[in-house]
Formats: sequence, C-alpha cells, structure tokens
Amino acid sequence: MGKKVKKEVEPPPKDVFDPLSIESKKVATVVLMLNSPEEEVLVKACEAIYKFASKGEENKVTLLGLGAVEPLFKLVSHEDPFVRRNATMVFGIMASNNDVRKLLRELDVTNSVIARLAPEEDIVVHEFASLCLAHMAVEYTSKVQIFEQGGLEPLIRLLSSPDPDVKKNSVECIYHLVQDFQSRAAVRELNAIPPLLELLKSEYPVVQLLALKTFTVISNDRETRIILRENQGLDHLFKILETKEFNDLHVEALAVVANCLEDVDTMQLIQQTGGLKKLLSFAEMSTIPDIQKNSAKAIAKAAYDPENRKILHEEEVEKCLVTLLGTDNDGIRAAASQAISAMCENLASKDAFGSQGIPQLVQLLSSDNEEVKEAATIALANLTTASSSNASAVAEAEGIEPLINVLSAKRDGTVANAFTALTNMATQEPLRLSIQSHGIMNAIVEPLQSTNSLVQSKAALAVAALVCDTDARTELRNAGGLEPLVKLLHSKNDEVRRNACWAVMVCASDELTAVELCRLGALDILEEINLSTGRKNNFSERALDKLLDNNLSQKYSQMGYLSSSNIINDGFFDYGQVKCGMKLLSLEELSTQELNDHRAIILVNAKLPEGSLSAEDKSQDLCGCTTSSSSFRKSSKERASSAVVSPVEEKQESSGRSPSSVSKSSTREKGSRKGKGKKEEEKSKEEEEVQTLPKVQQEVIPEKSLWLPPFDAILLDYIIDASKVILPLTTTKEQAVALAQFVADKMGGPIERDKLHEFSWELHISEIEFELKCNVVPIGKIKKGTFYHRALLFKVIADRIGIGCSLVRGEYSRAWNEVKLVDDSPQGITGLLLPPQVYIVDLMYQPGCLMKQGSAEADYYQRI
Repeated sequence: MGKKVKKEVEPPPKDVFDPLSIESKKVATVVLMLNSPEEEVLVKACEAIYKFASKGEENKVTLLGLGAVEPLFKLVSHEDPFVRRNATMVFGIMASNNDVRKLLRELDVTNSVIARLAPEEDIVVHEFASLCLAHMAVEYTSKVQIFEQGGLEPLIRLLSSPDPDVKKNSVECIYHLVQDFQSRAAVRELNAIPPLLELLKSEYPVVQLLALKTFTVISNDRETRIILRENQGLDHLFKILETKEFNDLHVEALAVVANCLEDVDTMQLIQQTGGLKKLLSFAEMSTIPDIQKNSAKAIAKAAYDPENRKILHEEEVEKCLVTLLGTDNDGIRAAASQAISAMCENLASKDAFGSQGIPQLVQLLSSDNEEVKEAATIALANLTTASSSNASAVAEAEGIEPLINVLSAKRDGTVANAFTALTNMATQEPLRLSIQSHGIMNAIVEPLQSTNSLVQSKAALAVAALVCDTDARTELRNAGGLEPLVKLLHSKNDEVRRNACWAVMVCASDELTAVELCRLGALDILEEINLSTGRKNNFSERALDKLLDNNLSQKYSQMGYLSSSNIINDGFFDYGQVKCGMKLLSLEELSTQELNDHRAIILVNAKLPEGSLSAEDKSQDLCGCTTSSSSFRKSSKERASSAVVSPVEEKQESSGRSPSSVSKSSTREKGSRKGKGKKEEEKSKEEEEVQTLPKVQQEVIPEKSLWLPPFDAILLDYIIDASKVILPLTTTKEQAVALAQFVADKMGGPIERDKLHEFSWELHISEIEFELKCNVVPIGKIKKGTFYHRALLFKVIADRIGIGCSLVRGEYSRAWNEVKLVDDSPQGITGLLLPPQVYIVDLMYQPGCLMKQGSAEADYYQRI
C-alpha cells in the first residue's frame, strides 16, 4: 500500500503586499507619494495634484510650499507614459503662477518640457507641454531658453495639430517668442507663415486672434511682409475685414494691414484690387472707435513713403481723415491728426487739408486731452511749413491765440510744435504783428527756461522770427526774455546754441537791447563760442558783430574800430581800449564813480531830453541830471516850437541814415545865430555857455527818478554850424577837408610837429574833470583835444551830416579817420571810373590834408 503525500503552499514574499487602495485628504501626503517607485501610485498622485491645483492660485502656492515642483520635474521625463502625461498636465497648469515659473527657471525645465512636444507623445502631453511653455515665454529669460534649446520648431509643427487646444497654446507661445527679433527671423526660416495663415480659418476666435497678433509682430519685418504677400495673406486679412461676424478681429487685422501698407508693392496691389478704397470706406463708415483709430494709424504708417502718399492722395485719403477728425473720440482724433501730419509731405495733400482740416485742428488745440492737443500741433506745424496759404488759414480759423495758449502745455512735444507753427506763420508780416498783439513775448519766456532741448531750440527760433521790430524787442526785454535766451548760448546742444545765436543776432538790432544783452554776458559767451571750432556756427559770429554794431561804445573800446556804417548816436562814450571780454559799466555807473586819475571818458550827447525847458531856465550840471517823470510840464506844442532841426536831417533820412534828432531851445538858437554885429562879450559868453538839464525840485509825491546823460549844447552847436558850412559843398573831398579844418579849429587848431609835446591837452582834460567832479567829459567841453578827441568829433559830425568815414584807434593816444574818395581821372583820359581810394584825414598838423593810406606821411601820422 502506498502513502498519501500532503502538498504544502509556499508563503508569499515578505516585501510584497496585496493590492492596497490608499485614500488621503491631506495634500502633503499626496506630495510625498510623488516619490513612490510604483507607477500606479505616481499616476494617481499626479492626477490628484492636478485636480487640486486646478481649483485656484492658492492651491498652486500650497503645492509649491510643500515642495511638489521638484519631484514633478523628475516625473515629466518618467519612462511610464501615463506618469509623464499626468506630471506634464500638472506642470501645464501650475506654470501660470509667477512663483512657480521662477522655480521652473531655476530648475531649467524648458529642455524637458520641449522634449514632450515630440510627435510620438500623446496629444494631451502636447497640450499641457505647450501650455507650460506658453506661460513661461512671458518672461524674457525663458524666451531665450526656449529659443536656444530649439523649442520654436516643434511649436511651429504643432500649429497643424488636430487638437484646437494644442494649436492655441502653440501659437500663444510663438506670439510671446517673436517679440524678440531673433525668433522673428527664425519663424520665417522655419516656414511658419503658411500654418499661421491657416489658423486664420479656425472656428475658434481665440486661435484666430492669437494668429493675428503674431502676424502684427512679425509683419514689422519687410521680409515677412513679402512672404505674407506671396502666400495671399492679404486676401485672408481682407476676408476677415469684410466679414461682420469677425468684428472682434477687425482691430488686429487692421494692425497687420497697416504694416503691410508700408511697402509700395503691397500698396499698389491693394489699390489695384480695390482693397484700398474698401479700407478707406471701412474706416470712414465704421462705428467701432478702435477700428477707426487703427485705420488712421495704418494710413499714417503707409504715408511715410512718398510713393504711398501719392497713391493715398489719388484715393482721396484727405476726405477720410477729415471725417475722422470730426468724431467725438479722442483716440481717433489723435490718430487722424498724426496721419494728416504724415500726409503733409505730399504738397497736394497739404493744400487739400488747408481748406478742409485746419479749422478742425485749431479746435482740437483747446482739447482737455494732452495726446489730442499734441497731435493737433504736430499737424499744424507740418501744414504751415513752407505754405503761406495754410499759415493764413490758421490765422483765419482764429488759431493764433490757441497756439500761444498751448505754449504752457504739459507735453514738450506740444510746446515745440506750437512754436514751429507760430514761427512758420511769422514769416508773413501781418501774421507776425497779429501774433505779437496776442502777448507772445510773455508766453515765450517760460519755454525758454525749459530743460528740454527741443523746446529750447524751437523757442529760440521763434524769438528770431518774431522780434523783427523794435517794439517786439522792447516787449521781450521787458518780459524778462533776454536772460534765459543768453543762458541758452551755453547749451551743449548744437541746434539750441545755433538758434540762440540767431535769436541774439536779431535781438541785437537795436541799441537798448544790445546793451542789455552785453550786460547779461552775451558778448563774453559769443566770443568764447567763436574761439571754438566745434561750437561756433553760422550765426555766432554774426551775432557778435551785430551785438557790437549796436553797442558802439563797447565795440570801439574793445576792437578800436568803427566803420562808416557804424553811426555814432547820442549816448555813445569812448572809455578807451579794453581787453577782449571786459564788460563796460553803463554810462550812469561811470558817471557816478568818484573822480579818479584814469583816462577821461568822452561822451557824445547832443540830444535834449523830451520835455526839457528853454536854455534860459537851464542850470548847468554836465555830469548828468536826475529828473522825475512829471518834472517838465511843457506842452507838446511848446516843445515843438523850441526845437531846431539840423538842415541835414532831411538828407540823412532820405539816404536811410538814422541820426539823432537835433534839438535846441528857441532861446538858445537865437543866442547862437546872431549876425556879425553880435558883441564880442556875448560871443565869448556864448562859447563858454554850457547847457544842461535843470535840477527841478521834487514833486510833493516823489516818483522814481530816471537818470539821463548830460546834454552837450556845445556839440549841438558844432553840428548845426558844421552842417551850414559843409553841406553846400559839392564833393565829398571838399566836405571832408572843410570838416577837418572845422574840427581842428574847435579843438586847439593846428599843432606844429616839433611842438606837439608842448600841447598840454592832458592838463586841460584834467581841469574839466575837476570842474565837473566827474570822469565823464562831454566832447563839446574839450577845447584842447589831441588825436583821439579830434578823430571822434570828426566821426560824430560826419555821421550827422552824411560823410562816410571810419574811426580807427591807434597806440599812444593816436586815432584817425579814414574816408573813401575817388581820384580824378588821369590827364588825357575822360570818363574813366576809378575805384575809390582810402585816405587818412589830418586833424592835427595840417588840418584838411588827405593822406593816401599806406603812404609815408599817413604812416607817420598814424604811428609817430
């Protein structure tokens, strides 16, 4: 019999459990499960975390705090496809959080995520991997990482994915990437244009919108626009614009069209197919503000090309833009104004806008919207440039006052362009006078002090255009505009400095303003500028010359020369030679200085102040007078009856010269014009008489005193007497000789050469200074004058009676006059016109002798 054997069951391995279902309500526990070696646990843990993270940003932050990102990063590349899928899903939604993205960048996850875009991966993986990249591409650093690690090519491939979410995420990521120019170039090379165009046909508006936004960016490059045109991209865009159901896409579609219109070939294509007319009509008739605004911007972009401007004008773009100006939307009006500015380069368009758009643009100057105001000033500045008709149209539309008002606007561009428009208008005298009458000089002072170089430049240029007459210069001076103008001469900006020099040159056209400019330091700055080859300009030298020509006291002291065109007027004084850059004190300041042993200051002033009394009532004070504005009560009729006008005044006025008016009291005239029977004692008394303004007692209510230079009655006599004797002479040569003899006679007569040292003129001048208790000596008071006294007197009288002569300062108290005379024709030759020759006039040794410049006798007279 056999035995029955009992079979034993083997026990299970000690490290293996039966399947166990784990449930947890704590997220921390689930995060710990991400480190499990079991695929099934990992799949379920990732799925649970995905659901948790999907509920909101706070949950994402919680997961970040629990350290979920690092293990998830490892699982994205897990060998199990389900683990990879679920981990990528978590990454896709968590990457929307900024703090999570920061950690993802630190972990450098882009390479692993890009690998999930491979064709063999599940479509869900594509969706969430592209979503993760789209979130990360918002930041520049991640853009660079995605591009450098080859992420663009798989993203472009996924544009053709059958899944709309994959398309959406991919195109969104591409949109962020192409903000960088390197990615834009790569998009072209990788042939992304056709699949992007296909997205425009998508049934999902968000996909279409993202595709359009991408096109808006990449079409900024000309090469992309060519590819877009070759792939019939414009047809796709116009289909969107023509479809009312796509009105939410019209704004972006217009932005792409705007870029395309920059190319002349595209513009011509659109015109030939009728698209341009449709576009303008679409812009004009649309009721959507953004569409109208973008249409105007598209026109502005296209109008920067001259051929495009021509095409746009042919399609009557002006009518469309003027219509847009009339809307009540600030954005549209600003865009339309900018388009008008661009179209102004076309002369036909500029003329068209002049009759249609200027009144509306003027109205926009009063807008509360700063952008609108600035755009309107730009348009008006361009419209009035080189167009006198448009400048007049602005004035007719009552645009002067609004333009002046915007000079105080907040935006520098507004102020600068308003100045340009006003400067353009000021080229016409009637408009310039109208601008001046609206208080422009007061309004211009603040912009001159701007810190913006463009405003400074335009303000200085406006000054140059507007201060073309004495009244305007006086108004600017009184408004305090000269000081900030002079400060602009220091500018390091070439254009600001150039325009400031130009303005100073124009301002220096009258004596009072020139003197004030010198006081403010303009002379020193201009001299410094002209010494620099890098800083001087076309106007700096001319400004310096003009400044000196209208401040002859400074010019003669500094340069030692006055030309025949430098007419010495009353108030001139000869201080003596000064170093370059030294500023002279004013005549008033010099007159109030204590008596010193310096060279006497010689004054020229033969003009009576307005309202002065007769000679019989004058008290003598040759060092100046102070009088209140109400001191003299004579009527204008009485003043007129007491004035004597030099017989040469009419001659000088007709020749364009502007001498000081010659006036004397009737009493003085009678006293100085007695016949030969006048008693010798009266004559002697007459010669010694010195007339000055009276010292009038103060009124009961004291008024601000006004210093006036002392009146030189003797000089006035010289001018009147010389004019009677010299003007009847027929030739300039005879007049010059007679005047030389007249001057010498008044200043001590001829002096023998070897007795010049005995001619004690220094003592005589010192006695006059001591008598007057003043360093300033009226020239008529000098009875013993040397070279420089006589030369100055000759020049003064010559200027008053119309003899052209120059005044030259030499060394050792020498000075002389130069006159240009035409020599007689050589014997036997008639009708020969010889060029004028320069002669030196002898006023000391043989008064009236004319010495040809360069001759030995002239050299002796000038130097010995």
